[in-house]
Amino acid sequence: MNSEFTESIRQITQDKGISSELVQKVVEEFLLAAYKKTFGTSDNAVIKFGEEGKDVTISAKKVVVEDDDLYDPVGEIELAEARALNEEATVGDEILLEIDPKDFDRSSVHTAKQKAKQYLRDIQKDTLFSEFSGKENEVIIGYYQRERNGNIYVDLGRTEGILPRKNQSPRESYAPGSRIKSMISEVRKTPGGLQVVLTRRDPKFVEKLFELEVPEIYEKTILIHKIVREAGYRTKIAVRSVKEEVDPIGACVGLRGVRIQAVMKELEGERIDVLKYDPDPKSFIRNALSPAEVSQIVILDEARKQALAVVPESQLSLAIGKQGLNVKLANRLCDWSIDVKTIEQFEEMDINRGAREAAHGLFRDDDEGDESVITAISELEGVSERVVGILGEHGIVLIESLVNMSREELSKIDGITASDVENLMKAIEENVEIVDEEAPDASIDYSNQDTVEYEEEFECPECGHPVQINMTQCPNCNVGLSFEIEEEETEEK
Repeated sequence: MNSEFTESIRQITQDKGISSELVQKVVEEFLLAAYKKTFGTSDNAVIKFGEEGKDVTISAKKVVVEDDDLYDPVGEIELAEARALNEEATVGDEILLEIDPKDFDRSSVHTAKQKAKQYLRDIQKDTLFSEFSGKENEVIIGYYQRERNGNIYVDLGRTEGILPRKNQSPRESYAPGSRIKSMISEVRKTPGGLQVVLTRRDPKFVEKLFELEVPEIYEKTILIHKIVREAGYRTKIAVRSVKEEVDPIGACVGLRGVRIQAVMKELEGERIDVLKYDPDPKSFIRNALSPAEVSQIVILDEARKQALAVVPESQLSLAIGKQGLNVKLANRLCDWSIDVKTIEQFEEMDINRGAREAAHGLFRDDDEGDESVITAISELEGVSERVVGILGEHGIVLIESLVNMSREELSKIDGITASDVENLMKAIEENVEIVDEEAPDASIDYSNQDTVEYEEEFECPECGHPVQINMTQCPNCNVGLSFEIEEEETEEK
């Protein structure tokens, strides 16, 4: 077949990015359609491609019949005509007669072209779909092409991608021809072709950027537990290391912050908090509220995952964040409902009042007999330095925090044995006295008071229980008491 047709095949292969095998299939379909349109059938058409698919021929396979016995001129050839082509031809042989496509009538060629184009489009669509569907959640680079209704169309080379408005970061803007790095979120077929949906808003996009900048994440030495994001404002990422010698936070930040700065630059300066994941909810919540310094975490309802973070007054605004964003992201990262209070606000609350009284009402006697308040676990008798160190690593320093914890919570701490738990419980039982401020005066034993102004005893008019004149209520029935003392008349001497 002529070189012009061959050149067309080569051009299609390059421009459409379709393999030569598929292009040959398109050409074959084109020639068969034209042949059938011209001769009424394509059953006896034979198509052959030359080396490397550069040349193609189409031939009609005809059966040799006796002269004057020709019945089907499309599929048969008379013996005399056959021997003119091949002297050794005999009746019953099959001969291939090459056909020039120019012999096809114009309508046949037009019909064949339409079928070939449609077939070519379907192949291209399937090829691109197979290629890009395998790249979902991968980062790709394209160039701003145009904008329509807030949606940005991105030139990806062989096809076009769309960056919907909802998938864009609010702090980013683009100009025609500008470079856009994004992540493929979805690939779908449409009647008009292929649609590649891009995103720069998905938290997974941040994960992919970290994979590009931090080799330890790509190699799975450091694992990303979870990422939460408020696109354009702040991202929190919890990481952990599978090797003790690898610092997950240091690896993500990089020397002098070069790695995290590269990610932040790509996100147009969006703030990123990298923190360490901890299976202990108290430690994880404490980390999640970074960069704020948390004094204490109190679990309010473990079943409902409700917790209270106690922070110094100076750290309150930092813990909550602008428009509550920091604590909001911490909630989503930990899957806990976290309330933030200052130490003063916490003291005024009724939560675990007995535990707080136990912690603040703990005293020890020094050699001089004076009483001084102790608040640190390290000051408790019977608690080893090893246990104090382990608790300190988990942010448990105050006796108040220890009193709030159950045996089960203590046993879950790495390094704390069952024997350690018993010793801690024993230390609390022996040294901590829970004071109930709301207890009635009946809990006070007035009978053993050292100084009594009036030693005369009376009886409660309600229940008959012995009472003293300095009592305001009966210690037995709690009825209110009132005493009137009559003055004795003195005789004049």
